[in-house]
Amino acid sequence: MTQESALKIFKCLSDMSRLRIVQSLTQGEMYTELLAERLAVTPSTVSFHMKKLEEAGIVVSRKEQYYTVYSLNRDVLGATLLDVAASGPEQVDEQQKREEEYRQKVIDTFFEYGKLKSIPVQRKKKLICYEVIAEKFVPGKVYSEKELNEIISSVHEDYCTIRRDMIGEGILQRSKGEYVRIR
Repeated sequence: MTQESALKIFKCLSDMSRLRIVQSLTQGEMYTELLAERLAVTPSTVSFHMKKLEEAGIVVSRKEQYYTVYSLNRDVLGATLLDVAASGPEQVDEQQKREEEYRQKVIDTFFEYGKLKSIPVQRKKKLICYEVIAEKFVPGKVYSEKELNEIISSVHEDYCTIRRDMIGEGILQRSKGEYVRIR
């Protein structure tokens, strides 16, 4: 069970009416009208809550003549809290996907035909652009200032600002007029 599905279940069960429906279904399968009678609510109220319980995977339904018969999904309810706690978060993958989409959007906005149109003002966007420029350097290779300037100026005319910022951000390291890409 994923943490996302567990969260849906917990949210669904945090409603007293739904919890009472689940408690009634522990006694066996039931249809909407019977549940409504037992819980002293209208059938439409039961139907509303059953839809939420089905979406969370807590109950399953089947048609039987004119009625919809509901029962508990024992596989879902049989999972322990320890199983839920041990499950890996899906959000990490989703967050990485959003970050990659954002990165690509920044690159598409600020680069055209391999050249940087303008240096972004926002630090996060600037770092993304500098990382793209840094890909032109071999990590660990020593570059003279002239070589470095030529590579940067092939991307943007203001090589001094970019060089200084890349050193400040820890992308490049300078020592005695020589430069090395460190990340």
